[in-house]
Amino acid sequence: VAAGKRISVIADETRPWLQGIRLTAFELMEDRIPVTVIVDSAAGYLMRKGMIDIVITGADRIASNGDTANKIGTYQLAVMARENRIPFFVAAPLSTIDVLLRDGEKINVEYRDPDEIMYIGKKALGPQGLKALNPAFDITPANYIRGIITEKGIIYPPYSLNIKKMFHQS
Repeated sequence: VAAGKRISVIADETRPWLQGIRLTAFELMEDRIPVTVIVDSAAGYLMRKGMIDIVITGADRIASNGDTANKIGTYQLAVMARENRIPFFVAAPLSTIDVLLRDGEKINVEYRDPDEIMYIGKKALGPQGLKALNPAFDITPANYIRGIITEKGIIYPPYSLNIKKMFHQS
């Protein structure tokens, strides 16, 4: 947008905490960038219909080989993007990259309180006694990621080599 390009964003709502609708959409609107929110499970449908040109997600942690930990559902977005021949990028500051972490298999995936998905406020959504799994993150293997967008530029594969180069330039 700052470069004069006309873009619009389709943002996942990002359950269970709805960061996409509460934060991402809010920030885009504040910057006057057109945004439409969808339920998380609609992304594949829109990709297949040709309504998505590029996928850009954030990251909570990136291993030195480019494997990326991010909000649950990121891995399935990467798989759907590949299946639909849509470039999948990760945008994160260099501080997100853990150069001592060899790969994403070493990242511990946190499981959060099942009540986060079983309740809205104090209202139960399912029957009493229902069990739920609530992984907070998933790991996207580096081979699904076209590039990692940082404040110093885009890092492209091979990540093990190019991440080292980026840190030696910084």
